[in-house]
Amino acid sequence: MANDSGSPNTVVIERTFEAPANLVWRMWTEPEHFAAWYGPAGATIPVARMDLRVGGARQVCMEVATTNGTMQMWFTGVYREIVENKRLVFTESISDENGNLLPPSAMGLPEGHPTTTEILVELDDLGGRTRMTMTHIGVPEDSPAAAGWRTALDKLATHVAAQHQP
Repeated sequence: MANDSGSPNTVVIERTFEAPANLVWRMWTEPEHFAAWYGPAGATIPVARMDLRVGGARQVCMEVATTNGTMQMWFTGVYREIVENKRLVFTESISDENGNLLPPSAMGLPEGHPTTTEILVELDDLGGRTRMTMTHIGVPEDSPAAAGWRTALDKLATHVAAQHQP
């Protein structure tokens, strides 16, 4: 997948953190840190498995409270590119708990939503600060998933600040 950040089906969010790039990198690549911030407000991550190597698999379970109890959503993907402390590229698909792909409609997504999307995380070291650009290709800018990313990245900022001891 090409980086088509001008597409209406691409979410691009840029944030600057008062922390070094290696710390922000760890938030994306270490399961315990990823689980601490990923997902929209109110979501928890009981499972985050990451085989951090090109071709390695990742699997994440997100739990969200609903009026009918707790709903679990599973995601799976593969790491495509890893440049430590600089660039991370991975795919993401809706799956069951065994990693079997499910159609996007299984999670109520509209017809035509891609089965597999791609996430790029780019980190720019600004001398003790880090500019992060997260691009999610295949997700409409006006979708609930895009709004979820914004709140998740707010949680990421809080987690980074709590971990950073200057």
